[in-house]
Amino acid sequence: MSKTIYRGTFVHTPDPRTLTIFTGSVYVSNGEITDISKHDLNQADPLPSSDWTSANLITAHATKHEFFFPGFIDTHTHAPQFPNTGLGGSETLLTWLEKYTFPVESTFSSVPRAKHIYTHVVARLLAQGTTCAAYYATLHVDATNELARVCYDLGQRALVGRVCMDSAEHCPEFYRDASVEDAMRGTKACLDFVRSLDPDARLLRSCVTPRFAPSCSPQALERLGDLAREEDLPVQTHVSENVDEIELVGRLFPQCGSYTGVYDRYGLLGGKTVLAHCVHLQDEEIALIEKRDAGVAHCPLSNVCLSSGNANVRKLLDAGLKVGLGTDVSGGYNPSLLAQARVAEMVSRQVAMSTGVERSRLAPAECLFLATRGGAKVLGIEDKVGAFEVGKSWDAQLIRLDAVAEDDGVDGGSVCLFGSESWEEKVQKWFFCGDDRNTVLVWVGGRLVHQRKSG
Repeated sequence: MSKTIYRGTFVHTPDPRTLTIFTGSVYVSNGEITDISKHDLNQADPLPSSDWTSANLITAHATKHEFFFPGFIDTHTHAPQFPNTGLGGSETLLTWLEKYTFPVESTFSSVPRAKHIYTHVVARLLAQGTTCAAYYATLHVDATNELARVCYDLGQRALVGRVCMDSAEHCPEFYRDASVEDAMRGTKACLDFVRSLDPDARLLRSCVTPRFAPSCSPQALERLGDLAREEDLPVQTHVSENVDEIELVGRLFPQCGSYTGVYDRYGLLGGKTVLAHCVHLQDEEIALIEKRDAGVAHCPLSNVCLSSGNANVRKLLDAGLKVGLGTDVSGGYNPSLLAQARVAEMVSRQVAMSTGVERSRLAPAECLFLATRGGAKVLGIEDKVGAFEVGKSWDAQLIRLDAVAEDDGVDGGSVCLFGSESWEEKVQKWFFCGDDRNTVLVWVGGRLVHQRKSG
């Protein structure tokens, strides 16, 4: 069995209000945490048993201001939209889809193009410390399967969904499913491929992905709901992102009572459902989401960039909803979960100012929780990842900060340390100023999947 001891300073958020920092050693066997020893680093490691004497040792060096942090979990992003990152900033949701999104996604009929772009996407997210991502692909079966293959080969955990969109009225002729049957065949083909590639679901899961209610006929939504229920599949989709979108849904599905009610009516709202955005939910919708135990992917940067609005995350959390963070590329221009955590904190301040409810503000520790354990809850993998606990997988990143007085020839990023900072202050500086230059090593299930180049 492969054994590794990780030694140094560990930072994680076991609950939303607590930033826990401890020194010691974490013992990992075959990618799983089997023991944790909290002790002063001046002490020798108290090995759990004699068979750990020959284990590999990886150290987070205090002199280099290094610490271990759990891998980030992106609960909502669009892999084929990465070529559009940074474009369309003058649009709102519905016009942005027409002018930018549908045209670029339609080009993924080319598998070589898909492989080239998806390899970049997955490698870049791993370099940002994102060890797990929930991806929307396109309606192309071969390209969607290529995304799954790239995730598997590069070692990233992933939820991969082929988007379903058969509405002739609200999807362009050049980019839509030809029929309900076509949408179902494509979805099932991708499900079968992921199962054959990773039969034990060690890294990959496929899911049902109706793009959003206006893109699907009632017949498609019903068939997708039946499939999700029959095969106990995760579901990912969008809800209540934009006011115009909500009005459109109301006209298309007047019998459903609300946007969330559409998914509930067709069997798509349950404990394995991930709902992106949730900016303008009615109180009744929040109660329904909580009742069905669905999760929310909060995408603060995208919501700002597309002028969609500011989601009141405190209200969602107080109602008992599961909430994680999503980058929503390319609605959002930054694929970093750390950046999303920062924006989530800032947006919560805006919510507090606009509502007059000061406790609407989210603390940095809460935002880091949303980026890790919160996301794990939303994706239904909290038993596997999200914190440093016995029984969980070693999905982690080694973070290195930079001291102003030191110059080793490496660009240490924007975090400036002056020697007087406590560990709590170092982490706070990383939260507000850090980026991928601070992410030195990344592991998924104990496998090293990214190593930052020096120089």
